[in-house]
Amino acid sequence: MKLSIRHTTHYSFSEPVIHALQRLRLTPKETQGQSILEWEMQYENAHPELEYDDQNFNTVTLVAVEPGASEVTVTCTGKVETQDNAGVIGQHAGHLPLWSFLAQTKLTRPGPKMRTMLRELGGPEEGAKLDFLHALSARIRDDVTYQTGMTGVSTTAEEAVAAGNGVCQDHAHIFLGAARAADIPARYVSGYLMMNDRIDQEATHAWAEAHIDGLGWVGFDVSNGISPDPRYVRVATGRDYRDAAPVTGISFGTTEQMLRVDVSVEQQQEQDQQQ
Repeated sequence: MKLSIRHTTHYSFSEPVIHALQRLRLTPKETQGQSILEWEMQYENAHPELEYDDQNFNTVTLVAVEPGASEVTVTCTGKVETQDNAGVIGQHAGHLPLWSFLAQTKLTRPGPKMRTMLRELGGPEEGAKLDFLHALSARIRDDVTYQTGMTGVSTTAEEAVAAGNGVCQDHAHIFLGAARAADIPARYVSGYLMMNDRIDQEATHAWAEAHIDGLGWVGFDVSNGISPDPRYVRVATGRDYRDAAPVTGISFGTTEQMLRVDVSVEQQQEQDQQQ
């Protein structure tokens, strides 16, 4: 499947910026089942300083905001070709060893609510880790209702379980914490999802991957109750949201920042594919 993507990030600052740097993880990965046909990033009131691959093989672009700017816009456009591998990404790659994805973070660490969930599920039986992970995904989806506006980027997995609601980021963090507690390496994924009922979206998507012997990394989209298919585009991975966040940065000066994101993902029409 060939997907066309447009992702616009717009910042408004309450006061002109003295100095600001933004770390962008907005370039899709070249990975099994996914190839980048075109990708371009354009900037208004900012300019790229450096591009590098981080410890998770995410492409990172370091961008400097023009001094005195009160607004910044970053627009990404491109085309990505995807294949259906039933959510299987394959062998581990990156500078971090596989065991590092067993370590809990502040955002994934289980508390009483998550530990109760794990006890009720029971641990994975020998040779049945895949079945356990599918059961875990279904349990999280049942217990934590998808609801926007109730959680934020600093909400922990335990807090989301206790509240009983959250979004895809929360579902992924709960899955990561529970999988790691069951001694299964797991990582966070940020990216794009082509929706069946719309083109325009207000955010990127997030899901999780777990490493299973003999298969490698396998994806689980808890929010939608499926493993990723050709509608999904992987952009960045990490131990939690902070490692894979599309945009992070710092600014100097007493300014408040407002962020607006517009995303569109659609399948290329046949006539476009033939050109």
